[in-house]
Amino acid sequence: MKIDHLAIHVHDLEGAAKFFHDYFGAEVDETYHNPKTGLRTNFLRLDEGPRFEIMTRPGLLDASSATMSHGYTHMAFALGSEAAVDELTERLRAGGYEILSGPRVTGDGYYETSLLGWEGINIEITV
Repeated sequence: MKIDHLAIHVHDLEGAAKFFHDYFGAEVDETYHNPKTGLRTNFLRLDEGPRFEIMTRPGLLDASSATMSHGYTHMAFALGSEAAVDELTERLRAGGYEILSGPRVTGDGYYETSLLGWEGINIEITV
């Protein structure tokens, strides 16, 4: 068994696709649109691992907290080196994204940065 994909809702589908492409190198598939429901989605692919899907539709509600709500907690991207974590952290900071912590070594030994990405999506970048 394997994970085929994970999905997250966003308000701005094109903006989210650009964010994940520009900062994480995601390849973005063609947009699917269901005119009956208003659903629009893109699948994103990285070099390795499962795909993930970004979705939007009319009537989305905002979560109460990006870091402390029940359910989804964060996405984590492994970049391969501490230098890559440092470099992407600075690119994201310069792009105006909120860095919550890091780069740092966590209590369980991970070298990571925690941040709020596009539309406040909680993301970790690690080695």
